[in-house]
Parts: sequence; C-alpha cells; structure tokens
Amino acid sequence: MLVETLTNNSAVRNGSSPAFIKTAGTSGKRQIVDVITLAFATDPAARWMYPNSQQYLEYFPNFIRLFGGKAFETETAYYINSFSAASLWLPPGVSSDEDALVALFQNTVSKDIQDDLFAVFEQMGEFHPREPHWYLPLIGVDPTRQNKGYGAMLMQHALAVCDRERMPAYLESSNPRNITLYQRHGFEILGTIQAGSSPPLFPMRRKPREKVG
Repeated sequence: MLVETLTNNSAVRNGSSPAFIKTAGTSGKRQIVDVITLAFATDPAARWMYPNSQQYLEYFPNFIRLFGGKAFETETAYYINSFSAASLWLPPGVSSDEDALVALFQNTVSKDIQDDLFAVFEQMGEFHPREPHWYLPLIGVDPTRQNKGYGAMLMQHALAVCDRERMPAYLESSNPRNITLYQRHGFEILGTIQAGSSPPLFPMRRKPREKVG
C-alpha cells in the first residue's frame, strides 16, 4: 500500500538544497511512522479502513508498524531530510506480521468492511511474486514537502539495490495518482485488487535493470 545509486548519508541536489537519504534504526521509528501517517491521511485505502479521523490517528500508526515495521530490524527503512519523506522496504524472505495484522483489523476496523478487507489482503497475497523479491509496503512524503522529488529519490535509492542484486521489486499502489511515478521507475501493473466496498489497489512488479555503462 503506497503513496509515494545513493549510499547512506549521500547528498542529492534538489534545486539549491541538498537532500540526504539515511537508513533509520529503531531510534527513528517514531518519526518515520509519523511522516507516513501524515502522507496517508488522504489515501483512499487507508481512509476506507479508518474513515474517522480520531480512529485513523489512533490505529493507522499500528498498521504501519505491523505492515512494514520489520524494515527497521533489517535496516531497510529509509528517510530523507529530517524525516520529510520515508520508505519501508522488506528484503527477500521477510514479510509483514500477518497474525498481528489480523488481530489489529478484528479489533479496530468496522465489522461492516472486515470481510472485504480480508478479501483484499488475500488477493494481495495471490499477486505477490513467488520468487525472491524486494517488497515496498509503504512510502510517503510529508504533505508540506511534496513536489520536491523526494519520492523519486527514495525509489532510486532502494531500486539500485534491487538492480545490484538482480532482484525484482513489488508493490501495491493504493492511490491511482502515484502509478505514473512507479511506472517511470520501471514498475508494470499486474492487475487490480478490489473486494466489495474497497477502493482498488494496483499490484505492480519491476524487473531488475541491467547496469548501463
């Protein structure tokens, strides 16, 4: 589920201001969860799950931790410019905490949509590549820091690793307006995920690119 080569602590020019991409450990977890929560405040799928603002602010951070939080343990959580944007990547063989997610949904999501939500996640599992791959559960930019290229920089940072390791990358776009960004980075739409009242998700896969030059 989503909105939006460098080495750690490397600088990228964005106009006159340098942008720094860094790897976050557990000490940066709260700040990354906060910025992703801000970024998804108008996301169709996130607000379908938690339409009430108070409910969203209380429970969506827990969803982030369970859905992509293992990135902190694998040192594949990245942020840019004092947590203006962040991404959580799961390396091959690492997956979300599914049992804890089920419990979260049962306890926090309206019972009216729970069946549809579980059907959506079942479809997500069907689209996941069977071969080893890198998975991007979440990427987001602070709404006050958008249109600075931060999302693209975070994508390039992680995809360079995918190319170096000759690994495919996979994501689900939960917002149609972000599809063109992913397509510019080589992702292709595999289909549509949708159940009952849910908004559509778009599973996307990227083949590793050959090194040029």
